[in-house]
Amino acid sequence: MAKAPKKKFASAPTPTGATVAAEKHLNSVFKFNTDLGQHILKNPLVAQGIVDKAGIKPSDIVLEVGPGTGNLTVRILEQARKVVAVEMDPRMAAELTKRVHGTPQQKKLEILLGDFMKTELPYFDVCISNTPYQISSPLVFKLLNQPRPPRVSILMFQREFALRLLARPGDSLYCRLSANVQMWANVTHIMKVGKNNFRPPPKVESSVVRIEVKIPRPNIDFHEWDGLLRICFVRKNKTIAAGFKSNNVIEILEKNYKTFLATQNASADGDTIMVDDKADMTDIVKAKIEQVLTETEFSDKRSSKLDQTDFLKLLYAFHQVGIHFA
Repeated sequence: MAKAPKKKFASAPTPTGATVAAEKHLNSVFKFNTDLGQHILKNPLVAQGIVDKAGIKPSDIVLEVGPGTGNLTVRILEQARKVVAVEMDPRMAAELTKRVHGTPQQKKLEILLGDFMKTELPYFDVCISNTPYQISSPLVFKLLNQPRPPRVSILMFQREFALRLLARPGDSLYCRLSANVQMWANVTHIMKVGKNNFRPPPKVESSVVRIEVKIPRPNIDFHEWDGLLRICFVRKNKTIAAGFKSNNVIEILEKNYKTFLATQNASADGDTIMVDDKADMTDIVKAKIEQVLTETEFSDKRSSKLDQTDFLKLLYAFHQVGIHFA
């Protein structure tokens, strides 16, 4: 492997020898917890490339998820007004604190110690993350569902997960994740990152993607959209009709339909529906599902081939007959 160029990190006040010594210290003292996704990005060129792709403005607040020992952080601090770093491991947080101590960047860094998924996030303009792979999907949706989502997110993922974010209808990796994320954001591939760029090396290759939330936000309810996709993609290569034949699905939609009737003070076919009449209600919901799938001509289609317009048409048709998914 080629030796790293003999230069210090842009914001590091220490000479190269001290930086190497610090690396050796980490290797000897730290036992990286790979179960928490602790694979530290060690290639400075890749780290700088990730930060450059974020297009950070001097006025920006940047959220970094899983900063580790700060190889990305010190570069972000050079460009941003402030960095909020969410770190789960107190040892990593301590190393990051020591790394910027006594430098001009110290006052620009705030470390939130804890689980990212359980942390209440402050406002931020940009997100950068060498993402712990086990929280990849929850992290994406937490970012998308922020009251004021970031302008751009530059996120490192396991290669296959990244490809699922990018997959289009008909691709083998196209799935609920693909259809869901692409409704709310534009996703582009930034770079591939080989496993040898990390310490310790993960078992899989990685990719960096750029996620930009759509403005204005699509005028649909996230939970309704996600609820429909959950049903359609349970068996993405089966017909749409097959997904709606599950007793569990019928039960959920029946419950939602009762709620709809109660809130709308509605009736079906001019007759008051007794919401405690289980058999009749089940038959009504089944008939409405069949009606929608027949009229939209999606009954024999497969989710793996449908695009956002198709799913929106299907969702609208269900709402027209009072069937809801959340």
